[in-house]
Amino acid sequence: MTLTSAEEGKEYIIQGIDTDDEEMDEFLFRLGCYSGEPITVVSHIHGGCVVAIKDARYNIDNMLADAIVI
Repeated sequence: MTLTSAEEGKEYIIQGIDTDDEEMDEFLFRLGCYSGEPITVVSHIHGGCVVAIKDARYNIDNMLADAIVI
């Protein structure tokens, strides 16, 4: 399952990042988005979602959300 189908307000553990794009993988890693890290979808918005990773919130588009396997 990916973040695009996650329930709002529920905490998940990231199982992996499913992308062949090295830049995207590096960008997500810099956000703190990597295997074993907890992540929460705060809300789904048109074209993406707002997520909480560690002590920060980020607005990510659907392409990034589809790459995050929970």
